Amino acid sequence: MVDHIDNVSVEDRHSSRRLRLQTLVRLRWLAVGGQALTVFIVAFWLKFPLPLVACVVLIAALASVNFYLMIRYPPTHRIDPGAAFALLGFDLLQLCALLFITGGLANPFAALVCVPVIISFASQPIRYSTALIIVAMICISILAFSPFPLPWFNGAEINVHTVMQFGVWCSIASTMAFAAFYAYRVSMEASQLADALAATELVLQREKHLSQLDGLAAAAAHELGTPLATISVVAKEMERELKDDDRFREDVQLLRSQSERCRDILRRLATLSAEGEAHLRRLPLSSMMEEVIAPHREFGIKLEMIEKSPRKGEPITDRNAGIMYGLGNLIENAIDYARQNVVVTVEHDHRRVRVTIEDDGEGYSSDILTRIGEPYVTKRQREDRAGGLGLGLFIAKTLLERSGASLIFENRAPESAGARVRVEWPRMLLDANSTK
Repeated sequence: MVDHIDNVSVEDRHSSRRLRLQTLVRLRWLAVGGQALTVFIVAFWLKFPLPLVACVVLIAALASVNFYLMIRYPPTHRIDPGAAFALLGFDLLQLCALLFITGGLANPFAALVCVPVIISFASQPIRYSTALIIVAMICISILAFSPFPLPWFNGAEINVHTVMQFGVWCSIASTMAFAAFYAYRVSMEASQLADALAATELVLQREKHLSQLDGLAAAAAHELGTPLATISVVAKEMERELKDDDRFREDVQLLRSQSERCRDILRRLATLSAEGEAHLRRLPLSSMMEEVIAPHREFGIKLEMIEKSPRKGEPITDRNAGIMYGLGNLIENAIDYARQNVVVTVEHDHRRVRVTIEDDGEGYSSDILTRIGEPYVTKRQREDRAGGLGLGLFIAKTLLERSGASLIFENRAPESAGARVRVEWPRMLLDANSTK
């Protein structure tokens, strides 16, 4: 599941975040109201000469399309990227037509051309957004050659110099490009983070379900004990009655032996009582680390655990699925990139508990080191391994930080190449015997 999410492209993640029609309709009603108010003030309050009929027709066209969308589709309808591109393109062309007949780039509202482009880059796939910004660049270039004067006082005319026109064009174009790129990056990172957190919750839920299997097994043993006892009694009676009948004696003996075998299995499962289950939920720090390390010993890499602190007085921890999964993921990552050995160092005192994981690989590259823990960071200095340092590390870091740990990722000293991860908790958070 994690690997599947890790391989999802940015394009697919943006495609899954379809724009809700109601959001777009509300924004367009705001545009209709703003345009109508502006035209009203310019024409009837300031009394500037204005092509009023053409302005009203353009505003009415936007309002009509918006009204049709509102009655045609339910508020929860989500539009696909192609339809969103068409609607935002219509908004862009309508606004540019309104600006064209009211002074072009000399109009102080010309910067509003950026709005549909920013909305597209924040919510739509990159190919549609790129097409829309190209259309917007063409439109502002056409606005620079508008023959219509800016509405102004009677007898006065504003003539904008060509150099000033070019400056305004550059200003709008650069603002549009910067704002669009910023919106795209923020939206993409938010989408990645949402997907990664969802994967984190699924992983943690899976670990919790696995930890509950012992209780389910004990319950199953309890429920199946009575019918199996009945089968065993009946099998004994049948064996006694048919002991002289060679046709059925072997079958009845087989039935009895298999029922006894099932009872033995269920008897072992039944030992997982509620008291034993509660006992298994708490274990010493050293036992927890051995349990975390054990599945990773058979991969051709020497895995060593060093305990710097005595076991006497060590923390007694709750069996936390998030902590065990997170530490296991860090150890697995170290093994993936190690050359020969991985060392896990465990130490504790009355204030803190620290686990340090070191490998003898190439270590982290400088650009990755500053971004470790972000979702979908997938490159490390090792060309013979696929994947690594992607969503799995983000999940591990998130789960460990939720438990109260602080993590430090670094490279080892130059004389001993490799990577190092330090995971540290305040002891009162990890020790189940501490007063919290």
